[in-house]
Amino acid sequence: MTSKFSTPSAVPLANHRATARRLAIDVPTITSDMTNADVLHILGEHRDLVSLPVLEHDQPIGLISRNIFMSQMSKPYYRELYEKKSCIAFMDKSPLIVDIDTPIETLAAKAVASGDKTLADGFMFIEGNRFAGIGIGLDLMHALVELQIEKNRQVMQSIDYASTIQRAMLGESLNAMQATLQDVAIVWEPRDIVGGDFYHFETFAGGWFAALADCTGHGVPGAFLTLIASSSLRHALDQHGPQDPAFLMSEVSRGMKQALGQHAPGATETASNDGMDAVFMWFDAGLKSLTSAHAKMPLFVLAADQSDVVTVDGERRGLGYPDTPADARWTNHTTLLQPGTLLFACTDGLIDQIGGPKHIAFGKRRLRHALQKHRTQDLMTLSDTLMHELRTYQGTQLRRDDLTFFGFRFPED
Repeated sequence: MTSKFSTPSAVPLANHRATARRLAIDVPTITSDMTNADVLHILGEHRDLVSLPVLEHDQPIGLISRNIFMSQMSKPYYRELYEKKSCIAFMDKSPLIVDIDTPIETLAAKAVASGDKTLADGFMFIEGNRFAGIGIGLDLMHALVELQIEKNRQVMQSIDYASTIQRAMLGESLNAMQATLQDVAIVWEPRDIVGGDFYHFETFAGGWFAALADCTGHGVPGAFLTLIASSSLRHALDQHGPQDPAFLMSEVSRGMKQALGQHAPGATETASNDGMDAVFMWFDAGLKSLTSAHAKMPLFVLAADQSDVVTVDGERRGLGYPDTPADARWTNHTTLLQPGTLLFACTDGLIDQIGGPKHIAFGKRRLRHALQKHRTQDLMTLSDTLMHELRTYQGTQLRRDDLTFFGFRFPED
């Protein structure tokens, strides 16, 4: 070296945002043959210097912490005893030394593993075995936060786009529903940006088919399952038509089990434990009847000339789950629709929502009472009223699940 104290050349940062290179700080260095008096002189000139690297042949061999060094030298007689001795007397001989192109996450893991002293006193970088600067713990923490913010931003952009795709898929059914039915309402509110609930509506010669489904989970995992389930349903409708909802459930269940790699009951392991609850409905315009099949999801029926809400239940067995047999069958239920009959189906995000003074589920009883109380309202108004009552009941409780419901009133003659 041509001078007693040396500083490495500045480190370019522009193209190294995700590596340790962005953290490298250009600082004075010292060699092992220099004294503690030299250390005092450098620290006095560079009062923002956290630690002083010690080099030998341009390679780092240790790190002198300002706090530790100044604490020792302030003790009685230490300055007189050690000032002229080698600087290695107070040197950390095993500092963290990493390559300057180490990824930020890897550096953070190494820093945590090496102990508190590394985060407090810093670490050293090398490039080709030569000293390339120091880093400090606070800068590393800031870099990690920035990196996580950027990753979160990219993930949120992807999820937002996934939401656009999911809403576009539902849009076709929504348009068909609104074009076919007069007094109808559909509410689809995922707990997160995307969700595990979906609905399907399609018109056919002689009637229409509707499905309401709740896949396992919510958020991104639930949304992935809706793609599998809705694809299986569309395939079954194309192959077999809409008139037999129970048979369609069997086909969709088999399709989901195959897509998810679900094993038969008694197998030693399963690829997943996912499936779907649903109600499938076929309305026959000629017979004015509704045929429905139910996988753990009821249908609420309120006839115009009755005061009580009738609940049409089905099998307590979901579609596609590992414990659902591959040859599982569901049952069709037929309901004759009189003029003014109100039909309502919902996922458990409505019924299971916690709230009220006792912090219990909203429940089927409150839902039936709301349908009875507001039966004369058109479905759009009734759906708004029901959502208001639910949110009031929910209060400060968090939303537990995705929420979807479908309401339809058979027109008066």
